[in-house]
Amino acid sequence: MLPRWEMALYLFASLGFHFYSFYEVYRASREHEEELDQEFELETDAVFGGLKKDPTDFEWSFWMEWGKKRLVWLLLGHAVVSQVATLLVRKHRPWILTAYGMWACWSVLGAPGVVMVLLHAIIAFSVAQFRSLLLSWLCSLLLLSTLRLQSVEDIKRRWYRTDSEYYLLQFTLTVRCLYYTSFSLEFCWRQLPTMCAPHSFPWMLAYVFYYPVFHNGPILNFPEFVRQMQQPELCSLKDSLCILAQGLGRLLCWWTLAELMVHLLYMHAIYGSTLLLQDVNCWTLGGLALAQVLFFYVKYLVLFGVPALLMRLDGLHPPPLPRCVSTMFSFTGMWRYFDVGLHNFLIRYVYIPLGGSQHGLLGTLLSTAMTFAFVSYWHGGYDYLWCWAALNWLGVAVENGFRRFLDTPCVRDSLARHLSPQARCRLHAALASCSTSMLILFNLVFLGGNQVGKTYWNRIFVQDITQCPHLGSGENADLGFAHCLAGHG
Repeated sequence: MLPRWEMALYLFASLGFHFYSFYEVYRASREHEEELDQEFELETDAVFGGLKKDPTDFEWSFWMEWGKKRLVWLLLGHAVVSQVATLLVRKHRPWILTAYGMWACWSVLGAPGVVMVLLHAIIAFSVAQFRSLLLSWLCSLLLLSTLRLQSVEDIKRRWYRTDSEYYLLQFTLTVRCLYYTSFSLEFCWRQLPTMCAPHSFPWMLAYVFYYPVFHNGPILNFPEFVRQMQQPELCSLKDSLCILAQGLGRLLCWWTLAELMVHLLYMHAIYGSTLLLQDVNCWTLGGLALAQVLFFYVKYLVLFGVPALLMRLDGLHPPPLPRCVSTMFSFTGMWRYFDVGLHNFLIRYVYIPLGGSQHGLLGTLLSTAMTFAFVSYWHGGYDYLWCWAALNWLGVAVENGFRRFLDTPCVRDSLARHLSPQARCRLHAALASCSTSMLILFNLVFLGGNQVGKTYWNRIFVQDITQCPHLGSGENADLGFAHCLAGHG
């Protein structure tokens, strides 16, 4: 609808705000490198020309360490076993992959790890025999709660020599919870022909121990897994090699970009230093927010990209990879398109069974609140996660309420009568920029904790923004920081 020159201007301004704010983060990282090194022990990496690396993002460092140690070789072994089974014994491939998944679990988590996953699966399967949705949900929540009991944690820590092995077991059991929950609820609904008693438990094991998604996801619901495993869309050897080469090329690009970000932008270390975060100028503050959410996006392109590639080689359709957060302009879109597998799980097993949008406004708000409550509890149930979930619920509720208001006939007709299509497009962009800014701000609570969220709130809404250094004053300062935080608003 808009002229090309206007769209080009917006694109140029958006890229300019992104790159300038990233430059400010880079400059702050270099200026404070020594004090950050003393506080967080930055790592020197010869691969990137001796640049120091910010190791304070636990998730990225954890999975990269395990990838180098064992997981890459085990995932490669899965690909080889799957291709050989497809060529020689295609009919029995699901059970061969199940056996491989159990062996791979044993090789990294030992016998206690295999026993724990099996125990959770057996308990969930046994409770599912009552065909009660309520009992199955209570069972899953109870099993999930045992992961946070101090006495149980102490026992599991004694099984392993390092904390890294214990955390891998915790992450694995947390993700497996969604898998056996999906199986249990589908068993209660009895919607699949494969749910006959002689085959149900073996298929549950095949689902729970499917190794590409074993430790970290993504999430694939049980009906989709069974359907695709029974009727895989297998490719020829030439096509499989092409898929493998293209996938590895993309993964290498994403991994390189993520590593460059933690070598050039010490965003996680700066977030860990409250005094430094309070002292940086407003362009740096906005750049840190953008860099943090973009790194989270690139990180999950790698973490979900590896299992997605293996699933495609197996003839399965993985959930779509996360969509770039710089293209997100709504809370609903963020939840729908970032982790598609988790979104599908929540909609199918939490939101719709609770009534969804079928019981009016109050029912919709309640169903959405319970969905966010489960997400928070599944992630760990810490204080900052409850705050993050509540803020996102509020964002979704306000956003949907405003959309309903604009869709009422009187408002819609009034806008059409007084505003041209181009003006309505610009109005939508202006409203979306507010949603984008709040979306980034609220999700910084998830990425950095309550203290980071409070710092941003104080810097944006409490302190006088005209006092921010290196930004200017008055209306220009407000405009600059709003653009810097919203990025592309």
